[in-house]
This record gives sequence, structure tokens and C-alpha cells, in this order.
Amino acid sequence: MMAIDMGGRTTKAALFEFRGQVLALTRYALLDAPPADKKLSPEKFAEHLKAVAEALGGTTKFVTVAVGLDDAIVRQIELPQIPLEEMRLILKMNHKNYLQQELPNHVFDCYIVPPRPLPPGEKSATGAGTPKFKVVAAAMKQQLADDFMRAAQLAGLTAECMIPGLIGPMNTFEAALPEIYAKETVALVDIGFKHTSVCVLDRGELALTRVVNIGGDKLTSGLAEAMSISYAEAEGIKVGMAPEVESGLQLQVIPLGREIRASLDFFEHQQDRPVSQVFISGASARSDMILQMLHSELLLDCKTWNPTSFLQLALPGQQAVEVEHVGLQLTVAIGAALAAF
Repeated sequence: MMAIDMGGRTTKAALFEFRGQVLALTRYALLDAPPADKKLSPEKFAEHLKAVAEALGGTTKFVTVAVGLDDAIVRQIELPQIPLEEMRLILKMNHKNYLQQELPNHVFDCYIVPPRPLPPGEKSATGAGTPKFKVVAAAMKQQLADDFMRAAQLAGLTAECMIPGLIGPMNTFEAALPEIYAKETVALVDIGFKHTSVCVLDRGELALTRVVNIGGDKLTSGLAEAMSISYAEAEGIKVGMAPEVESGLQLQVIPLGREIRASLDFFEHQQDRPVSQVFISGASARSDMILQMLHSELLLDCKTWNPTSFLQLALPGQQAVEVEHVGLQLTVAIGAALAAF
């Protein structure tokens, strides 16, 4: 299975296969993404899929794609205990009520959240009314789904599924750190090129999602402007520890930290439950300086994590050496593969 995360600047892709009961990562690739400011036709999309497949060795026809944060909507809602097909129909007919916006010409899907085991003696809070499921609901434009199916066909590939990129880090985190996922209240922050996703996981349940319009691109652009250097130079030193970049970088990171803090405050006030720590992924998370700045702004332990820790690593040559450095960028792609399998 190929899993592809179509980023704003870089396409992250990974190749997986099951070896007995173990999921193995056998190759990955980072490619320049198609220009984000231009609509990608199915033909151009197909060319890019072919390039990705070639970079991964061309050993499988099966592909799944993570949809960008701009292109998919994710909400946790409650629905009656009915079959999934009926849930999708309810969302299609009543999307404004459940997803808080008009979504014509969209496709909808649902995932039923398994009920959290209750401690001995504790009764369900559902009450005597009609029992409901907690459901993660997603919507994306029908045209985007059609374009992907057409592009995969043109590229000679078999489209397995599309998942919202927002879901990727959660799937990966559950597999990589199952104890923390099941027992703690944590925030997952994935810093992308144009946006940052914030998800609060409360003892195995998705409690809050938010997309912040600040990403690695804004951090780099702001640093370049503050230091009067080129974008490429700023990108190169952003993940380093050069003291001279600290003040310029801090000016860019503080607004991101405040947006994340506001999201965590909203959850904590609503649920009366503190977030214990923050796990950060994405290329910008490789910067110790950015992690320290976020720690200062959030007043919480901010750390990276290893999204490949639960995988069997069967990578060729140099990739086996570099995967520890690249892993933080593969979080969404790995989560997409887990959804497809």
C-alpha cells in the first residue's frame, strides 16, 4: 500500500506491507508538491501520482491519500445507533445542523468511536433517552473525490481510500503510544506548510479539533523578513540552534503558541480537565528552539514523538539511516495507511 500526504510544499509518501501480523515500512519519499495556487487537473494529479509511485519503487498499485486541511471537514458529533449507511444519509440531508455549515456537493463519511470502558460502579451518562453513538464525521467535496479516482485510474493505480489529513496524526499516535492515548488527556499539534492542526485526545476519544492558519511557511517567511535574509536561508537555519535567529523566530512562534493555548483553554474550560502534555510533529518540530518557545507560551511539556516506533523498519540503505530525522514528516501518511488497512 502506498500512502500519500499531499502537503502544501512537499508530498510525503510511504510504502507499507504486512509481514505476518507486523506492518513494515519499506520505503518513503519526499517530493516537491504541485503548485498549491493552481487547481490540479486529474491529468496533472495523475502525473504526480506516477512520480510518487516511481519514487517508492513501483511495487504496488494500491494507493490511499490524506486530504489537506483545507479540503476536508472533521467534527465529533452524536448520532442515533443506526447503521453507517444511514448515518451518511443523515449527514447528507442535515449537514448544516451537524457540521455547522452548508456543504452542497460534498461526500460524507462516519466513524463510530468505541465507547470508553466505564470504571467499576460508574453508570453511563447517556441517561434514559435514546442511546447515541459518538461519531467522527467527515466531509469533502465530491469533485475532489472524483478527481482522485480519475487521477489514480490514469496513473494505473487502484484508489483504496481518502482520509482527512487531520485524522492521520491521531491514528499514528494511537499505534505508537497506546498507553498515553488510552489513559491521558493530550494535545497533538502537527505543523504543516500553511496550517497547523490541533487535536485534543481525552483518554482515547477525540475531544477537540482546530485548524490554525499558521504553518512552517509563515514561520520561515517571517524569519526571513525579520533578519533580512532569503527564504532559503531562513528555512535552513530555522531548525538549527543559532542564537542570532532566536528573537526573529520567537516573533513568529508566539502567535502560533497563543492560538494553540486558546484551543487548549477552550477544552479545559468546557471539560474541566487539564491537558497534560503536547506532542508535536511536522518538519518544524525538528527545531528544538521552536519546541522551547512553544513550551514557554503553553506552559506545558512540548515534545516530539516517534511515529515509526511501532513499525518494522525494512528500509533501503540511506533511508534506514535518515528515517529518524524524516519520521516527523511522515506522521500523516502513516496514519492514512493505518486507516486504509
